[in-house]
Formats: sequence, C-alpha cells, structure tokens
Amino acid sequence: MAAATTINDLPDVILSNIIGGVSDVRSRNSSALVCRKWYMLERGSRSALTLRGNLRDLFMLPTCFPSISHLDLSLLSPWGHPLTSASDPALIAHLLRHAFPCLTSLTLYARNPSTIQLIAPQWPNLKHLKLVRWHQRPPINSPGDELQILFSECGQLNSLDLSAFYCWTDDVPPALHSNPSLASNITSLNLLNPSFSEGFKSDEIRIITKACPNLREFKAACMFDPRYIGFVGDEGLVSVSVNCPKLAILHLVDTSALSNSRGDPEHEGFTEEDARINAATFIEVFSGLPLLEELALDVCNNVRVSGTALEVIHSKCPKLRSLKLGHFHGISVPVDSKLDGIALCQRLESLSIRNVGDLTDMGLIAIGRGCCRLAKFEVDGCKKITMRGMRTLASLLHRTLIDVSITCCKNLGAASSLKALEPIKDRIQRLHIDCLWDCAEELDGIESSLDLNSLVESEASNKPAVNFFTGDYDGMSNVSKKCKYSYDLNSYFGGGVLTSDDVNGNGSGGKTWDRLTYLSLWIAVGQLLTPLTSAGLENCPSLEEIRIKVEGDCRELSKPSEREFGLSIMVNYPKLRKMHLDCGETIGYAHTAPSGQMDLSLWERFYLFGIGNLDLKELDYWPPQDRDVNQRSLSLPAAGLLQECLQLRKLFIHGTAHEHFMMFLPRIPDLRDVQLREDYYPAPENDMSTEMRADSCSRFEAALNGRHISD
Repeated sequence: MAAATTINDLPDVILSNIIGGVSDVRSRNSSALVCRKWYMLERGSRSALTLRGNLRDLFMLPTCFPSISHLDLSLLSPWGHPLTSASDPALIAHLLRHAFPCLTSLTLYARNPSTIQLIAPQWPNLKHLKLVRWHQRPPINSPGDELQILFSECGQLNSLDLSAFYCWTDDVPPALHSNPSLASNITSLNLLNPSFSEGFKSDEIRIITKACPNLREFKAACMFDPRYIGFVGDEGLVSVSVNCPKLAILHLVDTSALSNSRGDPEHEGFTEEDARINAATFIEVFSGLPLLEELALDVCNNVRVSGTALEVIHSKCPKLRSLKLGHFHGISVPVDSKLDGIALCQRLESLSIRNVGDLTDMGLIAIGRGCCRLAKFEVDGCKKITMRGMRTLASLLHRTLIDVSITCCKNLGAASSLKALEPIKDRIQRLHIDCLWDCAEELDGIESSLDLNSLVESEASNKPAVNFFTGDYDGMSNVSKKCKYSYDLNSYFGGGVLTSDDVNGNGSGGKTWDRLTYLSLWIAVGQLLTPLTSAGLENCPSLEEIRIKVEGDCRELSKPSEREFGLSIMVNYPKLRKMHLDCGETIGYAHTAPSGQMDLSLWERFYLFGIGNLDLKELDYWPPQDRDVNQRSLSLPAAGLLQECLQLRKLFIHGTAHEHFMMFLPRIPDLRDVQLREDYYPAPENDMSTEMRADSCSRFEAALNGRHISD
C-alpha cells in the first residue's frame, strides 16, 4: 500500500511560499517548530523583523534570518536609550551587520547623532530609512548635521521618513540642498511631524521640492497661517506641482491639525482668518499633478468657494482614490439637486472632511450620490449635518462603505451615529464614534427618510444635468431621469437591488454588527462607558480590537459618579483580544491633590477597574498625565489591576513606572512582551522621577523571562 502524501512532501519552493504567506508572527514561529526543514524554510523566508531584546544580551541576537530586508531597531530595550550607551557599541554594530547582511530598509531610534554615525556605515546600500526620536533634539553645531552624516554614508537612499523624529524644520532643507545627487534619487519623503512648532514655510517647501524632483510621495507639516512671515500660500503650493510633477501621494497639513486633541463641537467650523490661497491656484496644482492617487490638504484657515477647484480633480487627476480636506468650505452645495464640487469625484474610494462649516445634509447626500465607490468615509467637526443626512449617505453607499469615522459633530452622538449607520450595520468593518450619550429611545420616533425620488424628478427639468448614478454630464431624456430607486443597479454596485427603502434611509441592515472587527471610541473624562451597549453596540460577534481615548481635565471634577468606568461591558464581545486604552490626554494631579480632588492614581483605578474580566491578549495603555511636572507614570492601583489580566501576552505602557510596581506584572502567567515607552513629545530626558532606569529594566526583564511559560 502506497504511503500517504503529506504537506511535507511538497517541493521546498512551494512549501516556502506557503509558509511565507502566513502573516501572523506566532503562527510562523509555531511552524518553525515542526521540524528542522520547516525551521530553515520559515527563517529563510522571513523578510521583516523587529528586535525587542536588551542591549546587554548580545548573545541573544538572532543570526538565523539571512533574508531579512527590513529591520526595526526603534524598540530595543531599554526603550529610548541610545545604542552608544552600551558597553561596546562598535561590537553591537558589527554583530548587527553580520546577522542581517541583506538589509535594505531600517527603522532606527536615533537619540543622538552618534547613533546615526555608528549604524549608517553598516548598511551603505540602504534604500529606505525611518528615524525615530521622541526625546528633545540634542545641541548640534549647525542645522542639518545629523542628516549630513546619514547622507554621506547611505548614498542610495530613495525613501526617508522623519515623521516621528524630533528635529527642527531648519535641519531638512540645507541637508537636501547640499546633497543634490542623493536628493534627486529620493522618491518618498515624509516630513509630517507633529513635533514641529511652526511647520515648513514657503521657501523651505520650494527648496525641498526643487532638490527632490523625482518625488512620488511627499508629506509635510506646513505653516499656512497668513499671520506668520513666510507662510505657505499660492507660490508655495504651485512650486510643489512644478518641481515634482511625478507625485502620486501628497499630504500638506498645517501643524495645528496634527494635534491629538479634539475640537469643539459647538464651533461653527470657520476660522478668523482666510487662507491666502485662491481657487485658481488649486486648479493649477491639480492640473500639474496628473499621477496623483492620494491627496491631503488641511490649511487650518478658511478656503472658501472651493467647489469649483475640486470639480477639476475628476478630469485632471484621474487616478485619485483618496482625498482628505480640512477647512474647505463649499465642497458640496447642490442647487436644484445637481451634483457639484467634490460630489463629481466619482472615482474616490476614501474621503475625509474636517471642519467644513457649510456642509449640510443635502451636501452629504450629494456626496453619497456622486462618490458612489467610497469604502472609507470620515467626517470631523461638521456642525450642520444630522442623522438623516448620514443615514441616507450610508444607504446610498451600502454596497461599498466599510470604514466610517464620525467625530466632533454636534448632532451626531453615539446613539444617533449608530442609528445612522444601520443600513450598513451588517457590512461595516471599522468604526469610530464619540461617546456622547444622546437618548436612543428618542431617536426611534424621528423620521429618518429623505425622499430622493423627488430630487430626481426635480432634476428632470434641468439640462444639461448630471447623471444621477455616474455623476457624468449628459443629455439623457426626462423619462430615464425619472426612474425610481427600485431600479436594478446590479451592473453598477456589484450585485443586488437598491430599493427605495434602502436609499431613502429606511433600511435597517442586519440585527448585529456582523463584520465589525475594529472599534474606536472618544469619551470625555468622568463619563461612563456603560451606555455603549444600549446605544446600539450590544452585539458585535466579530469585534477583535478596540481603541478608547479619554480626554479632559480631571481637576475640574471632584470624583466620578460611579465606582468604575465600564470596561466590564466588553465581555459582551467574545472575540475581543486587543485594546488600546489611551488616557494620555487626561490631565490631573500626579502627586497630592487639593482638598476635595482625586489624584491620578484614583482616576487610574476608576478607568482600569474591571479590565481583568476581559480575555485580552494585547494591551496598549497610556497613563494620565500631570503637565505641570511632565509626568505620565503608572500608579500602584493601576499596576494591581493590570496584573488581573491573566490572559495577556503583550503589554505596552506608554509612560514610566516604579520598578516595584512593574514587578506585579510577572504574576500574569503567559505574559511574554512588556515595555515602557515614553513615546510622546517631549519624552523626559531622564527617569529621575521614577525608579525605572536601565538597571531596573534589566532586572524586570530577567524576572519576566525567567518564568516558565505553559505554551
């Protein structure tokens, strides 16, 4: 009898491709334990690796990954310490080069210039480099010296990412200008850095783009405020399209838009100053970038009557699929139900709009009608839109829309946002809402339909008009334009029938959020999370990851109304395994609070109470902060509650902690990966306020790694 054929009998090439197609790291590591053949194939097919070991443990440096092309050295332990602080930095650099000879992409935490000087010569053929630094910029003789060191050693760079590198805007232009041959080879440059105090000015943008004419991706934090000398205006924008006509990705964002803080829902959306950029400039820029695929513009000042400029995108930028706009007014103002402005960009698949002061429900519906391929839609700070408009947009896009974010919109609280998304309830995969607890029962009596059939009939008398389904101008007859929404759109929407109930906003979708895998929530300090289920999120069988951001000033409150925040309600989500709990924008007293106030340790107990009831595997936690002393530190109550998460395997605390508090954590049976990361601007220069220093990290890691792990 012939022996049975197993997967191990496949040719090595096929088996290597199968293993290489596995993305989950733990699954790949498990496959490497099957036999020596699988071990060699798995290690040989690994292309990316992130090192998390301690600088002191050189003997643990892996040498079994000969094909690694991307290496991340930004998370080495102790976090944030320079490589040059090791006992023998030259030996570390030599061992890294020997272990990863084929490296073409590197992410490096460069706290000081000596780190760049040590690492850059090891891989002179690097193509992509990302520098990370959350600590303050060290004193340097002249601007750009750090980048000069890098460029002198890595002459083949074509991609540079400084989006998380604490530096000055003065450092970039001179370094690129003095290295013209290298700058001309760069095709990707990311300068979208929130640490910049003012952003790049017009002359700096011109110098950068002129030095890098072959850019295909350019992201930069800019100064658009006309009250500042050298602000980016008409000339600065035009220089981008003239100097870099090959751009496919362009992000130009004012530094104030990079802040993590939430806006004011009561704000009208208009700023005091108008941007000094006119519609003709935008038309010229769009005309000069025919290869554009992704565009983000947020000038944080009013751009009025922008609809005419946005209409040309459809013809001038035929490849554009993603668009983000901030403070652009007049983007969709339909008259007699004719599509205009951004609604004519029918090829868009992702749209984000922020602080559009005049956007109404009718403009929102026009966007749903015209941008009929949208898979992702984000709206932020639009005061005039309501549940009716959002629900109708969701109905119009119910075949494609799977990613929605609704932020800082006065009329869209939690319950109204969820009710508005009922038409795509069984399709949506990613969702962000604000936890403003409007009453779900009151919404049940609101008529949520907007009869779009009447809009079609009103369009019939207008020639030339816009095709209701494609957004193209044509001369179709009145008879065809009076078609009702029971029209079969199989050929256009990819199957199924779009009924009048669906489009008018009466469709209710499924009873559960079947495909929702990611949920993001914003909630004000002191508010409870418990109303979330009654607002409409009681049944999410596929939810795997949740992000909760708490923001506000604890000093304005005496104490919470209840004992716990409400994390226990998450037990209703059976597949929830990953959580980001961000209290980093929660401000309070780190030390002794005044009479009648709670210090941050008690607030941490409030927010973490009940977290042990969840079967979490991964947790990222940002402790609240005291800005007066620039301290974000894990408290004793927080450490005690975190140790109750018995299923945790990964825990990342984005702050500091005392060593004896951290020693609570090895009591979690299967915990494998723990790290303190001060990844916020500016990270403290030293840890004198806590006991968690380099030696403390080593002792904690020894205690963590010395335990027996069941699996």
